[in-house]
Amino acid sequence: MIQKERLAKDFEAMARLTNVGDGINRLAFTDADWAGRQYIVDRMIDAGLTVEADGFGNVIGYKAGKNPDLPVVMVGSHTDSVPNGGNYDGVVGVLSAIEAVRSMTEDNVEHDHTIAVVDFMCEESSRFGAATLGSKAMRGELTLDDLHRLVDKKGISIYEALQSRNLNPDGIETMEYTRPVKAFTEIHIEQGKVLEHEQKKIGIVTGIAAPERFYVTIRGNADHSGATPMNLRHDALCGASKIILGIEEIAFMQEEPPVVGTVGVVEVVPGAMNVIPGAVKLGVDIRSISKVARDSVVTLIKEFIDVICEKRGLSYTIEPIAQDHPVAMHPAMIREIEGAVKAVDVEYMTMPSGAGHDAMHWADVVPTGMIFIPCREGISHNPAEFADMADIITGVKVLDTVLRKLSLETTKLV
Repeated sequence: MIQKERLAKDFEAMARLTNVGDGINRLAFTDADWAGRQYIVDRMIDAGLTVEADGFGNVIGYKAGKNPDLPVVMVGSHTDSVPNGGNYDGVVGVLSAIEAVRSMTEDNVEHDHTIAVVDFMCEESSRFGAATLGSKAMRGELTLDDLHRLVDKKGISIYEALQSRNLNPDGIETMEYTRPVKAFTEIHIEQGKVLEHEQKKIGIVTGIAAPERFYVTIRGNADHSGATPMNLRHDALCGASKIILGIEEIAFMQEEPPVVGTVGVVEVVPGAMNVIPGAVKLGVDIRSISKVARDSVVTLIKEFIDVICEKRGLSYTIEPIAQDHPVAMHPAMIREIEGAVKAVDVEYMTMPSGAGHDAMHWADVVPTGMIFIPCREGISHNPAEFADMADIITGVKVLDTVLRKLSLETTKLV
């Protein structure tokens, strides 16, 4: 039986354990992240799961089925956070999965397939600029060069971060998860306002948008702010400002399918009031559920950057960070989730996901589905992020129903 009080205590414990400063600060591989990870490991063990970890730190808890030779039914999400984030993004997926398997154990549910509950490391891009790295590691999509290339603001590489946790970065290219997987399911807060606005308790995800991310470094001349006439300036920040507004306008122009464009990082050098900015680094994030539409917008943005820099006598470089692929959820998984929602008897809707998730890296190899629950006012990546426990319990009930069905050998996903 699903226990609301037990699950609420888990959320409270995670918040209390890793609330550092303003909001939740579980940046990947930091002490707070590792404390949260250990709490998850302990809860998995308490739930009777056999716990393993790979060389990237991904935690996998197994609830054994009657036939160990069958593919596993995988479910999970992440527990790292953005800076000053909330305690529901990702955590809902991991704690809900643990509660669902606890419920199955307590109800003496027999199942054929082994269930694998996963806490994926480093889903957020906040520290190293690239997202869903734990999933990519399990899918064999990271290289040793990636681990050295991707660094945080302090210059610490992923390779060094993994070493600091006694993990195995040198084995990254042989780390792919090789056990056969029947299906992957992830439950997550929506991170938007649609469910709340439509007064629906569950969203069944039809597809996941994916980002292309890159840094743009614009270079001009860091001259004296008083001694340099306006007509002789090559101000990198003024050029960057035009580019930022241009990115917004270009993304707006692409209406169907929509594309969103964000400049979330602006680093100005030298950053002195009496010096004309000589260089600016922009972090650019372009997303769509359509790869064709996203690629078209990225091409237009790069052409626009070239025009602005030439006009203003500036130079620039573009450094790729990530280029993930939008994915569709499997029709059979959508049907299974829909059936579970109807069994729980709550209002639902189908919808795309504008945010990226770990699920996107499994959709090309196994039937994959996602369940959304509402979050208050659509706020996420923010200390005010909140999901009502009643909505979380509804989501767990749906997930529990899905897992009980998927873990039966008689359930075929076609």
